[in-house]
Amino acid sequence: MLDRFTMPLTHRPLQRLATPLHQKHITPDQVTFTAFLIGITALPLLAYEQYGWALLAIVLNRLGDGVDGALARLSGRCSDAGGFLDIGLDFVFYAVVVLGFALANPAQNALSAALLLFAFIGTGTSFLAFAIAAKQQAIERPHFPSKAFYYLEGLTEGTETVAALVLFCLFPNYFPTLAMLFAIACLITTATRLWGGYWTLRQHKGH
Repeated sequence: MLDRFTMPLTHRPLQRLATPLHQKHITPDQVTFTAFLIGITALPLLAYEQYGWALLAIVLNRLGDGVDGALARLSGRCSDAGGFLDIGLDFVFYAVVVLGFALANPAQNALSAALLLFAFIGTGTSFLAFAIAAKQQAIERPHFPSKAFYYLEGLTEGTETVAALVLFCLFPNYFPTLAMLFAIACLITTATRLWGGYWTLRQHKGH
C-alpha cells in the first residue's frame, strides 16, 4: 500500500550507496546474497532473544535489498535471474524472522508465528502467480516500472512488512498480538490480490 510512496523517496539515497559498489565492480547478485547471509543471522539472534542485534541484521538486510536494485539499474545488470534471486531470498528471509520469534518463546509465540507464516504463503503465492501471468500477457506496471516482476499492490507490501519486522523486535513481548494483526492484514492482501489479479487477467485477455 505504501511502496508507491516510499520507493521514490529512497531512490536517490540508495543510488548514492550503490555508486561506490559499482566503481569497485561489485555485482547486484553479490549484494543480494550478502544481504541475505546477514539477514538470516537474525534466526539464532532471535532464538536467543538478542532483539537489538536481530533488528540490526534485519535493517542491514533490507538496506542491501534496496541497494542491489539500485546497483542493477546503475550498472545495467537488470535481469530476470537477478530479480528471481532477489524475491526468492526475500521470502525466505521473512520466514526466517518469524521462525526466530517462534523459537524465542514457543509457548507464547508459536501459534501466532504459524498463522503469520500461513498468511505469508498467501501473499507470496498470489504475488508471484500473478507476476508470471502478467509477464506472459505483457501487462504494464505503471507504479513500479523498475521492478523485475509485475508488482501487484496490496494492503501489505514491502514497506509494511519491514515496519512489522521492526516492531516485532522493538516490542518482542507483544509479538503474538502484532503478528496476529499483521497476519490478518496479509490475508486481506491475499484476498484482494486474488480478486484483483483474476479480473485484471480476464479483462486484459479480452482486449
